[in-house]
Amino acid sequence: MATVSSEPEEVVRVSELLETSYDVNLLHIQSNLFDPVQHGLKPEFRLTNFTDLKGVQPPDINGFPNVHHVHANAPVGTGNLTSASLSPIGIGLDSCLIPLRHLGLYLVQTTDFFYPLVDDPYMMGKIAAANVLSDLYAMGVTECDNVLMILASSQKFTAEERDVVMPLIIQGFRDCAVEAGTSINGGQTVINPWVTIGGTASSIVRAEEIIPPDGAQPGDVLILTKPLGTQIAVNAHQWLTTNPEKAAKVRTILTDEEVKQAYLRAMHIMARLNRNAAKLMHVHGAHAATDITGFGLMGHAENLARNQKCAVMFIIQNMPVIAKMGQVARMFPGFGFLQGRSAETSGGLLVCMPRNKAAGFIADYKRLEGHPAWIIGSVERGDRNAKIIDKVRIIDVPSHDTADKLW
Repeated sequence: MATVSSEPEEVVRVSELLETSYDVNLLHIQSNLFDPVQHGLKPEFRLTNFTDLKGVQPPDINGFPNVHHVHANAPVGTGNLTSASLSPIGIGLDSCLIPLRHLGLYLVQTTDFFYPLVDDPYMMGKIAAANVLSDLYAMGVTECDNVLMILASSQKFTAEERDVVMPLIIQGFRDCAVEAGTSINGGQTVINPWVTIGGTASSIVRAEEIIPPDGAQPGDVLILTKPLGTQIAVNAHQWLTTNPEKAAKVRTILTDEEVKQAYLRAMHIMARLNRNAAKLMHVHGAHAATDITGFGLMGHAENLARNQKCAVMFIIQNMPVIAKMGQVARMFPGFGFLQGRSAETSGGLLVCMPRNKAAGFIADYKRLEGHPAWIIGSVERGDRNAKIIDKVRIIDVPSHDTADKLW
């Protein structure tokens, strides 16, 4: 005879997600960070020195448009498919959503790549994989069927550097894929002026496995699942060894150890998967989501707002940020952080959710991830846009340091 649980359905579903495990990324950061000397390389070797284009967006020029602004012929909500319940989504949101010729099935697919952000090759591989997979999770897709790896070794590497660094990047990328319950089958490897790492993630799903990114409702709240400030942290850390002028300015407000702490926190944030957040979006009835990456909080919030069925406005009132990086942002306004324009890599999900579901989502996220999520704003009637209030609240994460702990 089958047993019937007396627990509410949401509690049962969350319990099924919980697993006893340790944080492998935290363990690596605290005890096994890359040391070039231990690998037979020169002590001054830095992976982040093998790119000149980190954070540079392609210009909108004739014949070379920024792909963010290229949209499919059938945008969200305007499809005329008679055999499918979801309309196709082209470029411009997190993943493409393509109805397949097999009735009821869809291809969800995304691709992304970038240049080294951190000096640990293994963690760089993990960050790249987490960033690629995040676009699936933003659509509520929690299972990935395959990942292709895009990899370029720098022509500036010596043979010794190449033979040390590239296998570690590949291993990190592969380990993150395994953590996500998927595998790498195929890809492309080339020689390039700069180290490049990324991939393509694909999933075949049914409609119920997707949360379309167009359902935000007036009265919803905006939840963010990771703190901001990753670009600021990795740049401040790199300046310590590459830019004496900027490093001197940073040292007027922070010690080198505080800068390194922020850098390690950024590394940990970027390597964390958004998979649990995507699972909880289904549990708690999320209406829409996007992930916060290269276009910053405002860029992605604006893009999501533009694609809503309802005419809404996203109002952002709070900005959680890696502790002390708000101070650095004020010293270097070029980041555009206070305006929400500072780029992020493998950032959290920005989730539109009914207000009465938000507390449950945040509590379950804390149980699953061991880290907080925050209500950062609200959804109101408006003109499909987003704005940050004048006196936005900056929330340091963590609120205070604990000896011998990253968080």
